[in-house]
Amino acid sequence: MEQPLTRSSDSAAQVPVASPVDVARAVANVLLPMAASGAIVRRPRVMALRQRLQLDARAVKEMQRLRERYGPGPVQVIPGRRISLVFEPQDVHRVLNGSPEPFTPASLEKRGALGHFQPAGVLVSSAEERAHRRPFNEKVLEQGRPVHHHGEKMAAAIAEEVEALLGHVEFTGTLTWDDFAVMWWRMVRRIVLGDSARDDERVTDDLLRLRKDANMSYLKPRRVLRRRRFLEGLQKYVDRAEPGSLAEMVATTPAHPDTQPVQQIPQWLFASDAAAWASFRALAMLSAYPDAGARAREEVPSAPDLPYLRSCVLESLRLWPTTPLILRDTTEDTRWENGTLPAGSSIVIFAPFFHRDETRVPEAHRFEPELWLRERTDEDWPFVPFSGGPAMCPGRNVALLMASNVLAHLVKDRRWTVSGAPPLGPERPVPASFSPFGLTFTPA
Repeated sequence: MEQPLTRSSDSAAQVPVASPVDVARAVANVLLPMAASGAIVRRPRVMALRQRLQLDARAVKEMQRLRERYGPGPVQVIPGRRISLVFEPQDVHRVLNGSPEPFTPASLEKRGALGHFQPAGVLVSSAEERAHRRPFNEKVLEQGRPVHHHGEKMAAAIAEEVEALLGHVEFTGTLTWDDFAVMWWRMVRRIVLGDSARDDERVTDDLLRLRKDANMSYLKPRRVLRRRRFLEGLQKYVDRAEPGSLAEMVATTPAHPDTQPVQQIPQWLFASDAAAWASFRALAMLSAYPDAGARAREEVPSAPDLPYLRSCVLESLRLWPTTPLILRDTTEDTRWENGTLPAGSSIVIFAPFFHRDETRVPEAHRFEPELWLRERTDEDWPFVPFSGGPAMCPGRNVALLMASNVLAHLVKDRRWTVSGAPPLGPERPVPASFSPFGLTFTPA
């Protein structure tokens, strides 16, 4: 249990603040590249620059340097906002397991960003609202089931869309990100909203426009009319409740009057984008690692439950987290090894540091899907591709089902060669920065 404190006086020992030089270095090397890449919608040109300069390696090195200089406890790197970085696995577990009190997921920055398209979403809800919105999300997404009870319907939609994509590849001779993204969103719309939404690009284009605004958080005015049109479009599919869709689950799952079920859907659509990035990177790894590709092809007949391909997606997410900055705000004063943080402080878990710190993780720069084939517990080193604790992404298994089944159909009868990537292969360290947007695959 957390130990609440009275609000710290000015003379109370607080978590140390980094020196001005170290603040500048932390912002320039750790926080700024992530913000510049786009927290809600990735910016392909910035991602390409990160890849070319391998900026994620620089960020991990900076975190290692800060840990060495300031010790194991948190350190404040934005004093006015009291934004602190954490360096120790026990602190990661403490923060994630302590959600939503005293470490709320509804951080100031997150409320500013997600307010553009899901102001009543569970991630930006108060503790009282979260008490009924979170269980609703868990019921619809069936968080505890490896395969959703709509899994066969989902798998059928995926098979049809990937088959159409492969027909396009036979005509053009290559598979690009743009081709993959068109297929992905058709699939997502069918799974989330229903088959009739397959070609409803307006609903996801509206979301994309709102997400681009969300990259600017409070700095961008809200597009109230666009958001209303977007949410009304989602409501239309909930009213239709097509069998086998998540919209049907929304329509038929009992909800508290203030749950606002439709406003939970944007997060599922938004998170699906990250699963696409992870899948395309995983395809690159399966193409560059012959043994992994062969093992993936052996597993295909067991769809939709594909443990090895799921592990490949999870390993892609470990190597290149799609949520590199996990944010929590403190709802009360909290005591740490090196001082206290007042209520309203922000804590940042920089996932690439914990995933790629070679001084503590032997597999840091290797592609090791086997890491995910054993059960993981809260006592393990914190690999957190879907966050963790009570605020872990409730759609984790739906995302893994989609990604693994897409990969299954892509590798089932063919091998691929990949271009547009940093050097990849079993004899090379895995690159620290890797953009999916410039990849091109050619059937081998």
